[in-house]
Amino acid sequence: MVHWLHPRTVFATPIAATLLAVELLLFEWRPRSFIPVATASVVAWLLRAPLLGAGPIFPVTPHNSLGWQAILIAVVIGVAAGFGSGLLTGLVYRCEDAFLKLPIHWMWWPAIGAIFVGIGGWIDPRVLGVGYDLIHGLLRGEIIGSALIGLLIGKSLVWSIALGSGTSGGVLAPLLIIGGALGVGMGQFVHIGDVGLWAAVGMAAMMSGTMRSPLTGMFFLLELTHDLNALPALLCGSVAALAVTVLLLRRSILTEKLARRGQHIAREYSVDLFELMRVRDVMDRDVPLIPAATPLQRFSARVASGDPLICTRQGTLLGNEGGELMGIMTRGDVVRAFERSGDPTVTVLDIGSTNLIVAYEDETLHDAIARMLTHDVGRLPVVDRGNQKRVIGYLSRACIMAARERYHRDEQLRERGLRKAKVIELQNV
Repeated sequence: MVHWLHPRTVFATPIAATLLAVELLLFEWRPRSFIPVATASVVAWLLRAPLLGAGPIFPVTPHNSLGWQAILIAVVIGVAAGFGSGLLTGLVYRCEDAFLKLPIHWMWWPAIGAIFVGIGGWIDPRVLGVGYDLIHGLLRGEIIGSALIGLLIGKSLVWSIALGSGTSGGVLAPLLIIGGALGVGMGQFVHIGDVGLWAAVGMAAMMSGTMRSPLTGMFFLLELTHDLNALPALLCGSVAALAVTVLLLRRSILTEKLARRGQHIAREYSVDLFELMRVRDVMDRDVPLIPAATPLQRFSARVASGDPLICTRQGTLLGNEGGELMGIMTRGDVVRAFERSGDPTVTVLDIGSTNLIVAYEDETLHDAIARMLTHDVGRLPVVDRGNQKRVIGYLSRACIMAARERYHRDEQLRERGLRKAKVIELQNV
């Protein structure tokens, strides 16, 4: 939580701090988490003014409204930042893997990392410290030319080695410096806007790509500078960087470390599939009713013969002569009734259940699944709301899993469509 409190108290960015908590720490967007986080952000922001002063921490001269040329340049810088994010993430974990191979105890790793940090600081002192002056200098266009190369490479190496050695270190300020240097390095060759604008775009894009948090990156730079006209460029650069890193990397620089420790964090926000689908979308409509008066011996013989009408389902619906639902019998009921199978008077209704838990075709799949879990059953007869004796379908766990698998397959085809299209094209050559 220290990293979450840091942006709001030091950087005076309550909106970005709230988004940072949602996108990086909570991994959900629900009122139960969003409201407390937003409240804490506003309180911290109100308390900051009398303690540290009001206004942006890195004020810049506001830019004029941007045209399509500036937006195009922001996209190019965002794409470059996306590739830079991938290289930076790979470098951090290559350093970590290198330390893991050292034939010495892990407690010495930070000391070895500190040696490299000291060497980097001896070569270029700017790579040491929090670097707030560097960030402001990049945003004001005071650092240009060949000085950017040393800053970009040196800061990337020192930061990666320090993190790879297990040393506790920050993420926000280093990413701002590296992204700002990249943005200025590319922006100094164009004659649209100024290098300060492209520094801001590079910072937002580097944060968005490396941490997979485009909203945080965009609003973070907006609140740091209060340059509202730069917002479209920040948005485009952040989204472009995110698009590249999603294709390059499976995880962000933060969730990769958790994954290496056996913890998988889902970072995509999506509507629950089972909230979208109705029971009628997945239920089995071809459901035969076995006469409730059928002797258990005869039913057992049908099971032994492999009758497809009753062997393909875990549950069998029981009905009367008029086709009305009377009960349900599961394979477990049949197994438990084996000792009574010699009694010719025992019917399937005698061993089945008449206390039915049912579903309706127009209700959400989520509600039906919740009912299954509440009553610890694996299948539900689907009946007419107006006449609960009339069966119109059958909902089982297999139906639910088939729907989930179908949705997953569709998502995979959609996401990999371009790749598969290339494979088909190559095969046709």
